[in-house]
Amino acid sequence: MTVLEAPLRIGSTLVRNRLYRAPVLEGAGSGPDAARIYTEAFEANARAGVGLIIQGNSCISEEGRSSPGMTLVNTRQRTLDLKPATDAVHRFGARIFLQIGHAGIYAMEGWHASYAKTRRWPLTAVSRPRIHVRVAVLGQSVHVLTTPEIYEIANRFGRTAAWAREAGYDGVQIASSNAKLIHQFLSPYYNHRDDEFGGSVRNRARILELIAKAIRREAGEGFTITVKIPLGEEAPRFTPRTTFSEGVELCKLSEEFGYHAVTPVGLSIFPHTSLCRGGDPSDILEVDSIRRRFEEAMNGSRVKMAVLRWGYRSAAKNHPFAPVWNRDYFAAVKTAVSIPVFAVGGIRTRDEIDRILGDDEADMVGIGRPFYAEPDLPRRLLAGDREATLCENSNRCLPPQQLGLRARCYNPNVARKRQARADAT
Repeated sequence: MTVLEAPLRIGSTLVRNRLYRAPVLEGAGSGPDAARIYTEAFEANARAGVGLIIQGNSCISEEGRSSPGMTLVNTRQRTLDLKPATDAVHRFGARIFLQIGHAGIYAMEGWHASYAKTRRWPLTAVSRPRIHVRVAVLGQSVHVLTTPEIYEIANRFGRTAAWAREAGYDGVQIASSNAKLIHQFLSPYYNHRDDEFGGSVRNRARILELIAKAIRREAGEGFTITVKIPLGEEAPRFTPRTTFSEGVELCKLSEEFGYHAVTPVGLSIFPHTSLCRGGDPSDILEVDSIRRRFEEAMNGSRVKMAVLRWGYRSAAKNHPFAPVWNRDYFAAVKTAVSIPVFAVGGIRTRDEIDRILGDDEADMVGIGRPFYAEPDLPRRLLAGDREATLCENSNRCLPPQQLGLRARCYNPNVARKRQARADAT
């Protein structure tokens, strides 16, 4: 048995092997088809042998989605409606966690015209936004959370986790990276509060402590809780950021707070496409249907469309794809904590997986976008196939996700390769 094939216990959850599907948005939304969409996406992965699936970010509150396709889990019934997906995953022996979060200042009501017109709430902020963020949310009303409101947000996480357990999820992951609300608490770029939630690393991490306590209280002591942690943030010059050592400290604190696993990631303090390193999807932005949807979302603003194009181009130029780009982060944290460490980011081959696990750099290895291209990818990797995944890291899947469309691989070259492989067998 190789390390990849070895089971791993994460809190109360026993996972059959070390391969997991990293969280990505499925565009399932919260309508009557949501459970079917998740089932179709995950059943093939579980049948192919994946150990764990982390269902992409679902929102604990009506006002906190970052995309129209993000699923809401803000009520018990909406969460329980997803049970067919967890049943399908369990039927084939895999485990499934639900990633839960809130977009905070970057909620879609701040950038999508259709939702801004009907918005019933201001954008949620940890502190008064800095100049770069004020430009991004120009003209939008912003509410800085009070101390009691922060406690209530932690309680919402707890209630949602309880509903998730009832719906059959084996655990939850807190969405605390990618510039989401909890990341905004952790980062000194966003967080310059002067109460118990601001200042030191320990104070900024207090939100994670409250969330862990709320989940144990609402979902039970035995429910598995995991978390993503940003290390070494990229931020504008002369502005504060989470340093590498502070990120490691946040991981240690997460273990102290009772989290059962941690996923360390290096990223920007802004939610641009450097989070998914790869190509510039200019061709899909030039597809008429996609362009029209963006124009509608941005109320026909040429300036906003130009900024969007600049964002995709600059991210591709400054953050091209690099194999295993988070290695320095997860390998460092592996030596600092005793709970399982999840690796993610640019992992594309069995050789990379074997090195990560064989050198004890991490305990679980995650792959995200390639599952769009190959739903049965686990079967090939677990069989020892050394060929790279079909995914070309073109990022063509990102604009549709931003718009809330159904998530899939939109690269025609990948489709041709997939068909050629099928014909050969």
